[in-house]
Amino acid sequence: MKKYSIIIPVYNVENYLKKCLDSVVNQTYKDFEVIIVNDGSTDSSLEIALDYSKKYDFITVVSQENIGLSGARNNGIKIVDTPYFLLLDSDDYINKDLLQKLDDVVSSNSKVDIIRYQACDVTSMNTINYPENSFEDLSGKEAFDQIVRFHYVESAWLYLYNTKYFRDNNYKYPEGKVHEDFALTPFVIYNAKHVYSINYIGYNYVKRDNSIINSDDYDKVLKKVSDFYDNYLSINRMLDNVGGDKRIIKSYLANSLILKITELNGEDYKKYLKLLKTKKVFDEILDDSFPRKIKKFFIKLSPKLYYRR
Repeated sequence: MKKYSIIIPVYNVENYLKKCLDSVVNQTYKDFEVIIVNDGSTDSSLEIALDYSKKYDFITVVSQENIGLSGARNNGIKIVDTPYFLLLDSDDYINKDLLQKLDDVVSSNSKVDIIRYQACDVTSMNTINYPENSFEDLSGKEAFDQIVRFHYVESAWLYLYNTKYFRDNNYKYPEGKVHEDFALTPFVIYNAKHVYSINYIGYNYVKRDNSIINSDDYDKVLKKVSDFYDNYLSINRMLDNVGGDKRIIKSYLANSLILKITELNGEDYKKYLKLLKTKKVFDEILDDSFPRKIKKFFIKLSPKLYYRR
């Protein structure tokens, strides 16, 4: 049995997939497998993936009808047969020492539920690094209180997961929705018992102009906000079933949702603003210090003015 699995959902990324897979097969640490989940690609992505699987016996390709990123991730996780796994989006790539850096932590600690590693943004113009803080063996709540200060928080591709921990809790990404990371990752962190962070920048997030998240199509904006709201309700239901001080995570979720609705125009924005006030989402924002009281006041006064100033 291998020690690590790298799950790569693939959908119509023929221009990016080779760089992604090259970054995987060139890892300095070798005790791992790769699970490529072809999500009904209609370009040459499947052919590229199959070519790599023929060349490297640790790469497995499975295909499914197009059901989206969440479904591809869930189906990949179902067939993992290793103690740990990570998720890699197929238009991104990882640095060659990532698995070695992660194994250094795993091999030195008897209990690891999650390890956070760090990212950089890659655009056609430049690269921006985010060298966040490291920490060792914190509870999920303590870890989230640290990670909430990082540039990226809920991105599922910035964590190594203990397979048993993930499966024992029946974690699944919500299918048919975007912003699926927001619906699950904060809770996966919060609910863990042993969380680590390394300051190694091991993930390269390629920001494509035509990606789902970056699309300017207003119909897609409406879909994203609707899904974001549903995901907000879903993760809060999960939080209701666990104990502990949830003020910081609930404040983070509320801030994220309020920020999201500022992408809307006119009556759509007013509708969601009224909904969030009715649901008392603004009440979840922390106000336990004078600066936070001021921030909360201005957010409640006008989210668009505060977040888009």
